[in-house]
Amino acid sequence: MAKNRSVNIISLGCPRNLVDSEVMLGLLKKARFHITDDIEGTDTVIVNTCSFINDAKKESIDVILGLIDLKKKGSISHIVVSGCLTQRYKDVLKGELAEVDAFIGVGDIADIVKVAKSVSNGKRIVKIREKPEFLYSHKNPRLFITPLYYAYIKIQEGCVNKCSYCVIPELRGDYRSRAVRSIIKEADMLLNKNRVSEINLIGQDTTLYGMDLYKKMMLPKVLKQISKLLKREAWIRLLYTHPAHFTDELVDVIKDYPICKYVDLPVQHINDKILKAMNRKVVKKEILSLIEKLRNDIPNVVIRTSIIVGFPGEGEDEFKELLDFIEKTRFDRLGAFIYSREEGTDAYNFKDHLPEKVKNERFDQVMKIQQAISEENNKKLLKKIVRVLVDKKVEKEDNLFLGRTQGDAPEVDGGVYLKTKNAKAGDFVDARIIDALEYDLVGEEVL
Repeated sequence: MAKNRSVNIISLGCPRNLVDSEVMLGLLKKARFHITDDIEGTDTVIVNTCSFINDAKKESIDVILGLIDLKKKGSISHIVVSGCLTQRYKDVLKGELAEVDAFIGVGDIADIVKVAKSVSNGKRIVKIREKPEFLYSHKNPRLFITPLYYAYIKIQEGCVNKCSYCVIPELRGDYRSRAVRSIIKEADMLLNKNRVSEINLIGQDTTLYGMDLYKKMMLPKVLKQISKLLKREAWIRLLYTHPAHFTDELVDVIKDYPICKYVDLPVQHINDKILKAMNRKVVKKEILSLIEKLRNDIPNVVIRTSIIVGFPGEGEDEFKELLDFIEKTRFDRLGAFIYSREEGTDAYNFKDHLPEKVKNERFDQVMKIQQAISEENNKKLLKKIVRVLVDKKVEKEDNLFLGRTQGDAPEVDGGVYLKTKNAKAGDFVDARIIDALEYDLVGEEVL
């Protein structure tokens, strides 16, 4: 093996991919590789890719090509490409990117140490299982990429929903739940040993958790058990739910237990024709009923959703129905995506695909409406006191920090610019809101 056993990882895409990267880093560190933040001068650089939509694919390819340039200059020695892009385009990539030393699939991350050793010894590796089955547990070492005060727990892998626009079931395999015991052990370690201030539960569809392993939905039980681990102030946040699988019991647990009053509920559309074409397994009436129940039963709940605009067959009437829904529902948080036509999905072969110009215009319309809603919602918080988790100091600003409320998930939501003198990352402080922007708040610490 080469004397330099240094490794750097570039993690692209969603938090679920980030957890995979952390597991790979943990395995490499345990094997005594030197983990570095520097790319140039590193023996092996791993890029954990995303291929969910076209923009993600382009970003992944651009990063790989940039690494190839560094390798040609002698700045790095080896390149390993992992993740969804390799799983999806394995045959094309291994032929087109001869400079890459190894390709590994999403089900092969447990073999990263063997792969890193092999490429250091001059071997080219292509290790991609057709059907991914890997599922990490609390026993797997993890080296956290997130700041020390928050972490993600992936409670399941894979998906069986088969939404017509989505390639995830083909890339990630069948739905696989971790054992309850494993999740609780990891949560206990994070809360009471690592002393994180926030845990975020993630998966492809967290609401369906347990159906494969226990033949019933077990998410409420997991949330209850994690909440019982709390011995000090910390946030437990649930992400990536599905409206078709959101039960009354889950609503009650979020209401009654110390869980963030924050619901990540991707509805994707509201028109019944489009929902059926998307294979969302839910209809407009059920979505409206669920949102009403969440707001009636959970005081001050913050609801985040995501919307896809420009889906095949989305005519003027269907789009107007979507806009009316957004206007009337007034989501606290909303992210919009432009439909991306992906090979291997059912929707790829649908008729009535929309021109890119129309899709972009509709995206702009949705975000313009949501921007106004968000600013209006934020103004309602003026002069009120909110609890803030401090994220980091704002560079080149004295006594100014960036933090989040319970209603703001890491990376995807807005935040609070916090005026305070003594805070540090991971602290909880009370802040009085003194200004409201479109997506962010400005507050000062209440002493």
